[in-house]
Order: sequence, then C-alpha cells, then structure tokens
Amino acid sequence: MNATKTLAALLLAATSTLLMAAGNTEIESFTKAKRLLEREVYFDHRVTLYCGASFDARKNVTLPDGFTTPKHAKRAQRVEWEHVVPAENFGRAFVEWREGADVCVDKKGKAFKGRKCAEKANAAFRYMQADLYNLYPAIGAVNAMRSNYRYSMLPGVPATFGTCSMKIDGRRAEPPEAARGTIARTVLYMADAYRGTYRLSRQDRQLMEAWDRQYPVDKWECTRARRIEAIQGNPNERVKEACRKAGL
Repeated sequence: MNATKTLAALLLAATSTLLMAAGNTEIESFTKAKRLLEREVYFDHRVTLYCGASFDARKNVTLPDGFTTPKHAKRAQRVEWEHVVPAENFGRAFVEWREGADVCVDKKGKAFKGRKCAEKANAAFRYMQADLYNLYPAIGAVNAMRSNYRYSMLPGVPATFGTCSMKIDGRRAEPPEAARGTIARTVLYMADAYRGTYRLSRQDRQLMEAWDRQYPVDKWECTRARRIEAIQGNPNERVKEACRKAGL
C-alpha cells in the first residue's frame, strides 16, 4: 500500500471512530450482543417489546391470549432480537452495503454487497449493528412483518396481531402505546450517538420527540439502560437523564 492509500485508510478509520464515539465501541459481534442481552440484561425480565409476551431462557414465547398473525406463524413461537433502528436503515450509509468492497468475494469468486459485506468489511457498521441499546426482544412474526419499516401513526388501521395492538400497513409500523416512549428514546439515541451515519428526517424526529414527552420512562427502562451502560461502557443520555428526573 502506498503512502497516499495508507493516509486515506487512517483518515477513514479516524472518521469512523469519531462518528461512533458516543455509541458502542465495545461489542463488535452481533451474536455476542444477543447473548449478552439474554444473559446479563433480560435474565429477570423476559418480556417482548411490542406485545408484552413472556419468553423463557430457550427463547420460547408464550403468546398473549388472542394473538394472531397473518404471516410467519412458525416464527411466532420464538423470540428474536429486533433492531428498533433497522440495520438496513443505517447500513446504507456504508459504501460496503451499497456497492461492496474488494474483500467481499465468495468462494466462487462472485462479488457481493449488502449487510453481509458491511459486516465483513467495516468495523463501524459492526459496532452499530451490535449496539445493545438498539436491540429488543420481539415475537419473531412481529419482527419479520415490521421489517425495516419506519414508525408512524396509523389512525383507522386495525391491529395486525389480534389483541396485540401493533399495526403494520404500507411499509409503516405503529407500535402500541406501551412501547412508544422506549422506541423514541432509542431512535433519538441512535441519531445522536451515530451522528453523520444515521440521520432522522424532520418528520421522524418530531414524532420521536413527541413520543418521548408523552410516554415517560418506567422502572424497567431505567434498569435496562443501567445494565447496558455497565456492559457497553457508554450511556443513553436521554434515558439516563429522564430516569434521574423521575427518581428511577
């Protein structure tokens, strides 16, 4: 590698570090992140984000009475770890996701891009993907149907999952009221912690700020944030300050 390329690589690494300085710089593996959440964060509070379903140590879900799903019935039996800010929504900020990289070639010599390439070639992406603050347990079917859809209000749209009031419609998702404050403070954390990589539209920020005000923190959200800070090393400042003000 010549001097110019070496300098460019160092500048890129330094920029990536600055962009994620307020976020996760401790956990690089998505698999490890899920294991840490299961064992060190949710061990005594095995409840899913959207539908409030309980799950056991083997990730088997006890579905709420009246829960139904129009798709992915088999996945409804298991808990999965949901990115509140979907990996694709921040992943497209990385050139490896959009275009691929020299190292993203499979055993048959075929080049690839997308999430698989970003995971392989970019540490900044791996840290974002594994950020514990952005990961929550969800019924697998709900996780699958929510996909990478943006959060929104969907007045007049019926609940998609029976008695669970989560709504999915037209590439948008309206979470139940019980989840909105937690979601808002997670989305705002990601936008603040990874500024320059993940950006919110004005409309989305306004909605998240409104939900943050309307739906305050509870004891579990504060406990969760403290446990994650102890593991990951960085705070979710918005949650931390709200918990301090609430005496939680």
